[in-house]
Amino acid sequence: MKEYITEISRYVIAALMAGYTLCSFVCLLDKLEKKRILYVLQNILMFAIQLLMFADLWVVSRDLEYLFFYVFVQVFLLAAAVIVPAIYEQSNRLLLNNMCMMLGVGLCIVSRLSFNRAIRQYIIVLASLAVSLLIPWILYRFRFWRKLVWFYGGVGIVLLGIVLILGEVTHGSKLSFTMHFAFGSFTFQPSEFAKIVFIFFLAAALWEKVDFWRVALTAVIAGTYVIILVLSKDLGSALIFFVGYVFVVFAATRNYLYLLAGAVGGSGAAWVAYQLFAHVRTRVLAWQMPWDYIDSKGYAITQSLFAIGSGSWFGMGLLQGNPVAIPLVEQDFVFSSVCEELGVIFGICLVLLMLVCFFNMMKIAGQIKDRFYQMVVYGIGIMYIFQIFLTVGGGIKFIPLTGVTLPFISYGGSSAMVTMIMFFLIQGIYIRLQQEKEKYHVGRKEKGAGEADGKGAVKIKESADGEGTFRVKKSTDGR
Repeated sequence: MKEYITEISRYVIAALMAGYTLCSFVCLLDKLEKKRILYVLQNILMFAIQLLMFADLWVVSRDLEYLFFYVFVQVFLLAAAVIVPAIYEQSNRLLLNNMCMMLGVGLCIVSRLSFNRAIRQYIIVLASLAVSLLIPWILYRFRFWRKLVWFYGGVGIVLLGIVLILGEVTHGSKLSFTMHFAFGSFTFQPSEFAKIVFIFFLAAALWEKVDFWRVALTAVIAGTYVIILVLSKDLGSALIFFVGYVFVVFAATRNYLYLLAGAVGGSGAAWVAYQLFAHVRTRVLAWQMPWDYIDSKGYAITQSLFAIGSGSWFGMGLLQGNPVAIPLVEQDFVFSSVCEELGVIFGICLVLLMLVCFFNMMKIAGQIKDRFYQMVVYGIGIMYIFQIFLTVGGGIKFIPLTGVTLPFISYGGSSAMVTMIMFFLIQGIYIRLQQEKEKYHVGRKEKGAGEADGKGAVKIKESADGEGTFRVKKSTDGR
């Protein structure tokens, strides 16, 4: 009986995931009616996938811990899917649903790889949701965010400087910092939190003025971020910050010369890193000739490729493969674990969902008239999708390994918390955009009514204070 359940669920899970992904792409369409039905269908498919995945874990292991964890995960997902729209009626449901879907898959996969780590991840994700729920309200309540440009720059440098000086060395790099308390210790990765500060710095510096000297000044600050990360040997994060800077500057200026300069500078920096750091040369060698060093330098990447190949299209089933044979599988190679036990189809759909999130972010950014918030959304989207490219590309041997996590899927409390905060920052900006649209349409209706009854028309104008809000006022001259 167990064999029948696990065998059938392999195909059903893949089919449900494909259906969910298709719904996500359809929801991107602007003129689609009855989107709420699709959002509800997404939620149904998400909970069905969760049920089948945890049922597989229990059927194979007969461990009641998985059933208890399943209940807690579903309570969290249900709360996120219900509470956020209840508090913020104008929230972006597509972005919310995809976030919940990825979090659910991530918690399930991490629990399969290391149950104790999954418990810690769950607690951090739960706390992250509680904090993130306040973000849209804070963005609406306070309006001084664009004025703190140098504060952002300084805070980010301090965060990265802490890990450079006091950080713990992990696999040759200084990535994290541990704070000890009476009740225990807390480890966090400052480079993850510095992403948010860095994005706000770029947006605050470039929203109003984008001349050469302003760009050069931001390049100095951004270069300081990258240099500190390089000195910490956190080259994956350094690359994410660098690419984020280049594309945000391009989005602000529309000048292709900056894009070209970024490409040339990035290539030069990569060559210098190859010459200076032995572990970079090791990773490049493992990427070029993994099979020649299968028992040493190329062990991790070859095991990753074996795992993906073993899973084939529909996977071997949860707890049926051997993903733990891959070093650091729950962090750097979690995508390989997904492909091995849930299948390549599931893995492709997961990447497509991340692309849908990115497309949705870019779509939101394109609709925003406020340059500051537009730059924030652009920055979050670029850094988010590039991190996915580095993680998935490294795991499938498309590019050399960089050692960064897959957002929402990999084990890592700092990564999960920061990514959720980024998603809710976009939610807050999106809600703000919808409120502006409502004010605009209300003004248009009042204007039409004023013209119809011969009374003073209503003038709609965008405020000049940079906040991008719409003000409504009646003319007194009868026109």
